[in-house]
Amino acid sequence: MKLGPEHVAVIVGGGGGVGRGTALGLASRGVRCVIADIEIDTAAAVADELAALGVEALAAPVDATDAASLDGLADEAERRFGAIHVLSNNVGVVQIGGLLDATEAEWGWVIEFNLMTIVRSCATIVPRIRAHGGGGHVVNTASMAGLWASRPEEVSGALLGLYTTTKHAVVGYTETLRGELASEGIGVSCLCPGTVDSNLMATSMRNRPERFGGPEDFPESRGQMPHAMAQEDVGRYVLAGIEADRGTVLTHPRGRRFVDNRAEALAADFDYFAALETEEDA
Repeated sequence: MKLGPEHVAVIVGGGGGVGRGTALGLASRGVRCVIADIEIDTAAAVADELAALGVEALAAPVDATDAASLDGLADEAERRFGAIHVLSNNVGVVQIGGLLDATEAEWGWVIEFNLMTIVRSCATIVPRIRAHGGGGHVVNTASMAGLWASRPEEVSGALLGLYTTTKHAVVGYTETLRGELASEGIGVSCLCPGTVDSNLMATSMRNRPERFGGPEDFPESRGQMPHAMAQEDVGRYVLAGIEADRGTVLTHPRGRRFVDNRAEALAADFDYFAALETEEDA
């Protein structure tokens, strides 16, 4: 799908991180963008950046845990710009801790924000893309953590089990949705970035709903990860992935070794059980 000023994108979680990078990438083609975020000030700042580039943009508040809020966002996008063509989902949280130590509230929070916000956003906005019949594209942000299960020593000692579980779910959801929409001219990509310069932990904690434990202060981290990819660079990959209709958008090629290791382990397991089958047939 070649993008241009005739297209409209709704970027959920667009006020920072991968969402901001995606907005800047789409803006390089002149795509009109609705920057939606639970923190309207950050959404407005990104919209102002796009306006300074000569691209029409609208900042809009949204709570992606609320279907009615997403429906209102879609209404506002269509009132301002007309038909929606691109949906980018970037809401997410990180919960550090062991799988067996996690509470149900922690599980509920991570599943709600990392998976259900995407499910809900697609259920609300994809039918509107379908309705105009002009095609479109969906990009759901997962993570490299959705492609392999990291050991603590591979990720600076972090226990990322809850995050990894939900990101695997996002990959499965997105790949399946891609198959379901393929015949309708609507592409679907799963964005699986490595570390990106953002304040994900800080924004996650200060926006945690009361039913999942309530808000907590967390130090800002943007600019403190020297090896993190710049948000602007992520946007270039997203743009290329949409225009080439890639099923998976990969920003950190060096992460391939982890995926290759997983594939090799799976191949070894297939070989093992194939040998058992051969023995039974003998």
